[in-house]
Amino acid sequence: MRLLIAAIIGGIVMFIWSAVAHMALPIGEMGMKVAVEQDAALSAIQASATQGEGVYMLPTFAPERMSDKAFVEAFQQQYKSSPYALVIWQPGGNPVIASMVPNLIKQLANDLIAAFLLAWVLALGAFGFGKRLMVAGVMALFAWIAISLPHWNWFMFPTAFTVGTLLEQLIGWLLAGAAIAWWLARDERRAA
Repeated sequence: MRLLIAAIIGGIVMFIWSAVAHMALPIGEMGMKVAVEQDAALSAIQASATQGEGVYMLPTFAPERMSDKAFVEAFQQQYKSSPYALVIWQPGGNPVIASMVPNLIKQLANDLIAAFLLAWVLALGAFGFGKRLMVAGVMALFAWIAISLPHWNWFMFPTAFTVGTLLEQLIGWLLAGAAIAWWLARDERRAA
């Protein structure tokens, strides 16, 4: 029961922090831009995204063409100075425009599950508050390094966006970790 309560506290703290980072601070929007001529861009992508929902990288080619050295060299020459885009294509529309409620519910569930895992790790040892906070920070850094840095490296996510995800995740999980560590220490003192 103590882990469940710690997870609920930590998940709520992270959820609130994320809301602040996205709605009151520029952290959640770092690196994000608003495109002009959006209707023309959507029409062009729709004409090109013939395989349906997915992530499209522009320019690219089918993996089976990789063994054709002449094709690869010609492709590299043609596009070496070309713009690049990574597009998440949802032909059915963006339901968040109509209502954010389902996404907010999913995000809260995500934060609660992640907070439960963090609480479980923090409860494994009889650490003090400081060490528990350090473990929470290291777990946040690990997740960011394992997920966001490869996106920055391979898919060229903007550096500002990548730094924004670091700030959002590290600060948020340090705050959630502090709340979880506080609850666990409180619970341990009562049990002693």
